[in-house]
Amino acid sequence: MKVAAYARFSSDNQRDESIDAQLRAIHEYAEKKGFTVVAEYTDRAKSATTDNREAFQQMIADSELGKFDGVIIHKLDRFARNRYDSAIYERRLKNNGIHLFSVVENLDDSPESIILESLLEGMAEYYSKNLAREVRKGLNENALKCRHNGGTPPLGYDVDNETKTYIINQQEGSTPKIVKV
Repeated sequence: MKVAAYARFSSDNQRDESIDAQLRAIHEYAEKKGFTVVAEYTDRAKSATTDNREAFQQMIADSELGKFDGVIIHKLDRFARNRYDSAIYERRLKNNGIHLFSVVENLDDSPESIILESLLEGMAEYYSKNLAREVRKGLNENALKCRHNGGTPPLGYDVDNETKTYIINQQEGSTPKIVKV
């Protein structure tokens, strides 16, 4: 069977080693199953809460051309973290005669696998939405305490390394700056 590999990581804080590890596991899985990997699709720093992923969309388009018979992902949450997108794109693959394989989740066509896949997709979506809520809560708490949330401090301010609060930069704060546009 000819298969495509799809790997993804979602954050600029992650590195290519994440893609490398996923691809290594996918290739090992393919070899054990006797599959031939004929294409690799990778999205770097792309969230799976949306389908706005260039390599993912290219993989879906290529599935319509019959370039491969299956897609191997490391885990279901690499494919999608939105259960609706997951259902829509799994259906498109299925309509194109493409089977989706997960290295970690051993799913088949059994009734138990149907419920397990639904649960895993729901958990992946929950994880993303809950993480976003918790990050927002932390950022808001930092703002209420006038703590630095990262990035470059505003003009006229520095960040105290111990307290992570803003302090006035005496040079920038006392000298008017003229910005030309």
